[in-house]
Amino acid sequence: SSLSRSYDGTLVVDDVTFRVTPGRMTGFVGANGAGKTTTMRMILGVLAPTSGEVLWNGSPITTGQRRRFGYMPEERGLYPRMKVSDQLVFLARLHGIDRAEAARRARELLDHFDLGDRADDVLDTLSLGNQQRVQIAASLIHRPDALVLDEPFSGLDPVAVDAMASLLAKEAGDKPLLFSSHQLDLVERLCDDLVILSHGRVV
Repeated sequence: SSLSRSYDGTLVVDDVTFRVTPGRMTGFVGANGAGKTTTMRMILGVLAPTSGEVLWNGSPITTGQRRRFGYMPEERGLYPRMKVSDQLVFLARLHGIDRAEAARRARELLDHFDLGDRADDVLDTLSLGNQQRVQIAASLIHRPDALVLDEPFSGLDPVAVDAMASLLAKEAGDKPLLFSSHQLDLVERLCDDLVILSHGRVV
């Protein structure tokens, strides 16, 4: 609510207010430099707002609530020389999930993307599209209460887009889901709600 962020005196996010409704996919669009990633980072607590606050169910959000979010950053953040399944299990364990459940959950997500046979492969031996699938699995591994995805569909072929969209509908069908994208045809096809940012303001 009323989020603003300045860098060196330049206002890059200017009094931004919008609502992400549970059970509805909300698209977040705007030109490069419009302030989308900065806004997402403030929602997640990676950046502190210069002014304004993020609310969860009408109250100021807590660190504990943010830990229950799933996040897919624009600059992907997995370990390139780590095995795919080990990586997902490791991330699940960081969220307090026991090893057996973490392994089961990792298998479930990888199978959805037809990557079950690549579970023991090192990440950077996968194609970029398959690495992207693993990244979305990483954001879902702990069954998050909300999802914030920065350009999750960039670089994916149509089959991969459909697989990811169906997984998001299944996993986050009753949760708040915000994703940014430059692919307006996808936004039109997938989104229930839309927030358009221009020069740091909601238009």
